[in-house]
Amino acid sequence: MKEFLLIDEAKDEIILYLLKENFLNEERFARSYIRGKFYIKHWGKAKIKINLKQKQVSERLINKCFEEINEDDYDKTIRKIYEDYYSKQTGLKEYQRKLKTIKYLLSRGFEYERINNALNS
Repeated sequence: MKEFLLIDEAKDEIILYLLKENFLNEERFARSYIRGKFYIKHWGKAKIKINLKQKQVSERLINKCFEEINEDDYDKTIRKIYEDYYSKQTGLKEYQRKLKTIKYLLSRGFEYERINNALNS
């Protein structure tokens, strides 16, 4: 809108219309962002939360919107990423493969406790 040569009243009217029609909605954005980053990019909650905070979404809203991620899907994703990455590690000792794989999951934004719980179940 900065590039358009509009008077201030017109800009205000456009923004009010977008808000009224639910086009500018922070909660809708947060829910969509969380679904996309988890189900498509396979990011963990920690990484998603950091990125939403950088976009100035409130922590309270972020925590509320995390219900978009099914807990069973979260654990299944951890196990699948673990198995895929673990199987690609060759030429290393068992504990080195496991350590490297856990570090990879941590870098993807998954929590250490959830990784352990998912792998032990």
